[in-house]
Amino acid sequence: MNAKLDTTATTRPVTRQTYDEVLVPTYAPAAMVPVRAAGLELWDQEGKRYLDFTSGIAVAALGHCNPAVVAALTKQANTLWHLGNGYTNEPVLRLGLAMTEATFADRAFFCNSGAEANEAALKLARKHAHTKFGAHKTRIVSCLNSFHGRTLFTVSVGGQSKYTEGFEPLPPSLDHIPYNDIEAARAAIGDDVCAVIVEPVQGEGGVMPGNPEYLQELRALCDKTGALLIFDEVQSGMGRTGSLFAYMGYGVTPDILTSAKALGNGFPIAAMLTTHELAQTLSVGTHGTTYGGNPLATTVALTVFETINQPAFLARVKEASLYLIDKLEGVIRDYPQVFTTVRGAGLLLGLVVADEFKGRSKDIQRAAEAEGLMVLIAGPDVLRLAPALIVTDAQIDEAIGLLTKGIDALLAAK
Repeated sequence: MNAKLDTTATTRPVTRQTYDEVLVPTYAPAAMVPVRAAGLELWDQEGKRYLDFTSGIAVAALGHCNPAVVAALTKQANTLWHLGNGYTNEPVLRLGLAMTEATFADRAFFCNSGAEANEAALKLARKHAHTKFGAHKTRIVSCLNSFHGRTLFTVSVGGQSKYTEGFEPLPPSLDHIPYNDIEAARAAIGDDVCAVIVEPVQGEGGVMPGNPEYLQELRALCDKTGALLIFDEVQSGMGRTGSLFAYMGYGVTPDILTSAKALGNGFPIAAMLTTHELAQTLSVGTHGTTYGGNPLATTVALTVFETINQPAFLARVKEASLYLIDKLEGVIRDYPQVFTTVRGAGLLLGLVVADEFKGRSKDIQRAAEAEGLMVLIAGPDVLRLAPALIVTDAQIDEAIGLLTKGIDALLAAK
């Protein structure tokens, strides 16, 4: 009998150590192992409760195990799961209608992750430029400290060398410019550029919001040169900034928009949205995906989309944002040796660490977790908060209390 076969595999005990024994070490997860969650509350293997202000890195926008999403998924799971690309399905058609009716877009392409959505967007831009202008128009311009995915193409387009080291040779004709630097954009975006890709709010790069005049200038430069403007709204979209998509708050319309993360509330799905004219570039057979647009994922996404795309829901996000920012500014006043400023948009916020704690955002994160608050980092110098969009004022108050307890413990241990 094969020693690896074990009929108790679904119930055998596992611990954090099991991760180190059987999984490829691409992450260094926390010591605790979550086992169940509801709303913004989460419990680990030991039964300890946590308040989750990460929402799975801005994914569980409606909270964990949202009843409406669970009901939609359960119903669809008993109806139809998967079809090959030779067939369409009703849920994907309904989602496509909903997303195009609510945005600038005429067409949608569905896939499984933000990286895949950005890959599709960049392939579309390259092919469009090749078809319309010729083989010379291939260059892609993106920003330093950006993050667009982990495929070789998208990680190369992302402006963080720590993610590309050792994977060379990288795809060519990619240039990176400083974020929010208009003069650098003017110098870089010439007639050989096929696409400019930008996050309206940089997430992994430190929770840095784009300046309106910068994004407006990118739009003007793309119009001038014939390049396509791609907004990566994988993290900033789906209500996170208080608008359905961040571009709506800026008044700058891209040619292509990518969405993922909160679109499925934890069920893998992503979308690339674009115009009718540009969509014709990807004709039958030029691009595809096995699981993209499957009935399970699109049913979930439609439920999420229709919940978030309501004026009252989005108004509450803005209200919660103001309340959370006010509380975080109080933390900054109380702990000037730890934090200097809060920045971001909506419920995607970053606390910038002071010089005394430079490079120690991870230590602050761990201290908060020890008190029962889950938060994120965005590099070594920014503590990131991205709670579910359904967060209450009472939960914000609790989070601030737990964060300050963690900071007190950290300071006491110095």
